[in-house]
Amino acid sequence: MNTKSLFLGLLFAGGLGFVNAQTTQTDTNATAKTSQTGSNATIEGLKKQIEANPKDTNALAQLATAYQEASDWTNAVDTWKKISVLLPDWAPSYYSQAYAYQSAKDDVNAKIAYEKYIATVKPEEVEQNKKNLAYAYFYLAFSEQKNDPNKAKEHIAKSIQYDPSNQDAVKLSKVLNS
Repeated sequence: MNTKSLFLGLLFAGGLGFVNAQTTQTDTNATAKTSQTGSNATIEGLKKQIEANPKDTNALAQLATAYQEASDWTNAVDTWKKISVLLPDWAPSYYSQAYAYQSAKDDVNAKIAYEKYIATVKPEEVEQNKKNLAYAYFYLAFSEQKNDPNKAKEHIAKSIQYDPSNQDAVKLSKVLNS
């Protein structure tokens, strides 16, 4: 239980910053090379740490985050999957898998991972996960809008329930319900 709390703290305190960091691009090659070299050193160090202790969920989370920061979506997904095996009831690992799949333009697996995330969030964790739940439901609504409009309407209603300030969700709701 302490591992989960520590792991959860790691993800929410510093790990979720990668979502915003991924959209920022650097203009200079020198900065990118320095960052990549630092990232590679971090990744290699974490891989050695995990080699010594394959069940170190903190190191695995750091490695998955480092892969995401390097835009290495395949390895990020694989590492988040390892965490899901070790902590199958820890919802943020599924959300992170979905994010990595989505970033890799793998919409089918992103959808599956968002669905797994939603199913794995425990009732006592809903409050702290509202923004992520809202986004997961928004993604599902967006992906279902053509094939299953009724299901999309259900998902978008849930999204707005969790985050009524999300203007993209409000717009999609208007489109779906018009």
